[in-house]
Order: sequence, then structure tokens, then C-alpha cells
Amino acid sequence: MDLTPPVSWFEQAYRDGDPPWVIDEPQPAVVALARDDAVTGTVLDPGCGTGEHTTLLARLGYDVLGADAAPTAVHRARERAAAAGVDARFVVADALAPNGLGPFDTVVDSALFHLFDPADQARYARALAGIVRRGGVVHVLALARTGAAAEFGPVIDAADVRTAFTGPDWSVETVTPASYRGVVTAALAQAYGEPAGTRVEVPAHLARVRRR
Repeated sequence: MDLTPPVSWFEQAYRDGDPPWVIDEPQPAVVALARDDAVTGTVLDPGCGTGEHTTLLARLGYDVLGADAAPTAVHRARERAAAAGVDARFVVADALAPNGLGPFDTVVDSALFHLFDPADQARYARALAGIVRRGGVVHVLALARTGAAAEFGPVIDAADVRTAFTGPDWSVETVTPASYRGVVTAALAQAYGEPAGTRVEVPAHLARVRRR
């Protein structure tokens, strides 16, 4: 895997417009987690981007905090939540050093874990151990190293989740096949054989990790 992209790369991506992971709605996999009561207590949405999941969960009555290291993402998330009439909370924060955040009962990680290189994946797991209550759960939705997902962004194997969330702090309960919805950009149109703006479903992993 390449090195973890710098925050400046994401900041520029949000300044330039909507990156391919901004679909103006929550990921279906996250909607299902909320529907199935897999999200409980206080919630962290790390790498929240433009805030679709934080806004969804706040609308449903959850005590949720959206956090992103890119200030432009957080600014846009606040604007979108306000436009939707939802009182949602957002903060600029580095998921690898979430000082002052928490504690949380649930973490909903949608397409953040897979952005990290292996060393930062382990660092991320250690950081979460400091802000997730014992018995709490981290849900990880990450692009899988399968088919078209590799064209869409960084990808991981299921084993990468188990490797990062190892040791006495965590228990990886399940890693199951899932899908991730994105938008085909002009740069990806040829690879997908679809016009820019088309929404596509790409292979993903959905992991549930328990804080011991």
C-alpha cells in the first residue's frame, strides 16, 4: 500500500468540488447499521467528509460527532446539515490523534480506515482504543481489494482489519462482504465504462470490532 495521503490532498479535493466519495446521501451500509440497531450510545463519525452520516444519525436522534482533518470538509458538512434543517455537530480533528474527543460507544468509519498505510492503520486502532468505551463497537466500511474497487481508491484485504485491531484492546467479531457507493468521475469514466456522474457500487468489507 502507498503511504497515507496527506491532509492537504483531501483539503484540495474538497476545495475543488465533490470528490467521488461524496454522493449526497448516506452509504446504504451505514443506513442499514442504524436500521438494525447496530449504532448505540454516543457516536463518532471519523473522516466525516461532507457529513452525510453525521446528519443522518443526528436526524435519527443519536448523540453523534462528525470529525474530519480537512477544514473545508467540516465547513461544507456544517452548511449541508444546516440546509437540511438538522442540528449536527462537527469538529476539525485528526483521527490518528483524536485528543479531547470522546468517550464514544460506537464509531462509524465509512471509507477512512482504508486510506491509511499499515503503520497508520495500527496507529488508528490504538487511537480509537483511547476514546471508545469498553464494550463499544467500531464499524469499518472499507473498499475491498476486488475488481473495480481498486480503480476507485485505496483498497484493503479483510486480514488488514484483523492485523490493525489486534492485541488486548480489541476483538474483531466479523468481517463480511459489503458494497460501497461512489460517483464515477470524468477520470474514471473510461475505467468503468460509464459516463461521469453515474453512481456505482464497488466491493467493500464491513467489519465489526469490539472494544474489550
